[in-house]
Amino acid sequence: MNTTILSNTGQVSIPKSLIIAHNWQVGQELIIVDTNDGILLKPTYSFKKTTITDVAGCLKYAGKPKSIEEMNEAIKQGIMDKFR
Repeated sequence: MNTTILSNTGQVSIPKSLIIAHNWQVGQELIIVDTNDGILLKPTYSFKKTTITDVAGCLKYAGKPKSIEEMNEAIKQGIMDKFR
């Protein structure tokens, strides 16, 4: 079991062995979760910023583009089919 000491400024050091085990890097942002037993530190993972152009290529469709009305009707039909 690893232990650490709370400094007078409210900081704690995370043992190097745990930093390596979790593959954390300097500057890693952590989420602090308050639990019944204490606190839990979890890393945040940010996604690379993308645009619709970056991801639209994965939406393969070779037909005529659908209108908003056609898309809304398809959604409406899907909901009706699901709840019949």
